[in-house]
Amino acid sequence: MVPVLTVLPPRERFAPGQAGAISLLVHRLAAPGDIVAGQPVDAPFADVAFRAVQPPRWALWPRSAAGRYAVALAKRVREVRPALVEIHNRPDIALALARRFPGLPMTLTLHNDPRAMRGAASPAQRAALMRRMKVIAVSDWVRQCFAEGLSGAVVAVTPNCIDMASLPPPVPAAARDRTILFAGRVVADKGADAFVAACGALLPHLPGWRACMIGADRFGGDSPETPFLRALRPAARAAGVEMVGYRPHEQVLAAMARAAIVVVPSRWAEPFGLTALEAMACGAALVASPVGGLREVVGDAAILARPDPVTELAAAIGELAAAPERRAALSEAGRVRAAMFDCAAMRARLGDLRRAAIAAR
Repeated sequence: MVPVLTVLPPRERFAPGQAGAISLLVHRLAAPGDIVAGQPVDAPFADVAFRAVQPPRWALWPRSAAGRYAVALAKRVREVRPALVEIHNRPDIALALARRFPGLPMTLTLHNDPRAMRGAASPAQRAALMRRMKVIAVSDWVRQCFAEGLSGAVVAVTPNCIDMASLPPPVPAAARDRTILFAGRVVADKGADAFVAACGALLPHLPGWRACMIGADRFGGDSPETPFLRALRPAARAAGVEMVGYRPHEQVLAAMARAAIVVVPSRWAEPFGLTALEAMACGAALVASPVGGLREVVGDAAILARPDPVTELAAAIGELAAAPERRAALSEAGRVRAAMFDCAAMRARLGDLRRAAIAAR
């Protein structure tokens, strides 16, 4: 079997307890024989072949970190001799590899707005990408961003997925903890401060309820203490919000399976919204921002509320906290909605796209 080589962005860690959203997705979608390439980690996922990419820290050429990463990747490509190289979220690295291996089939999967990426910022650059490789977007919102300014852009959409069978059993709505949960990166773009402010306004009027935040500035136990976090901690204490810091992904899912309400109050236009999908799959009643790809992910299985002004977010959370029947209905609707993104269907979709990319080249 000729393998597919999947290339992670340089900062992604392909390891349990350290994986970000892209690594988790790649792990879920890996087919037999796939090989994943990324930055060195001590204990990568054991069920998928992994090749560490170690670019030299100092070199006269290429000078950029992305260029050095591409040079190190090229060595792995020559070793593996794959049928297809699948690059995630780095147009600049994809183009560098395409120049080195002009006859090798490649795909580029975009997880974010490409208009802010090196190698894809302009319509001309995006057109050049389409000539060199098949482009895949994780949501229709990302597809539209890529197609802006282009005529006849052909971009496939393969949504992020979730393995419903691997999730912890969801607690029935009536038996769930009276917890309002935030899970994700604790940064302004994710609306962490809006969550704290909304809970501070609500908790005095919600006896028996608590609010909790899981997460840090980045994924992993070594996440730094940032100025944003230092400023947020006293505000969270005053609001009665518990900040527990980073937790491994399995613990996050377990918390979602128990919490009555999960809030995804992003200011940033989420390209997809994996946290929202996980919350629905775990049976939590969901409040989410109507930004980016979140609308198409949650459909009618969540309450949509903007984080600014915070009164809108607080009203939505308060509505759910006061209405157990509404929480139960959203819990059921969320599970049904999440099942549409189960990994089995997405693996089949990805397999079709891979075969088409190989055949076209």
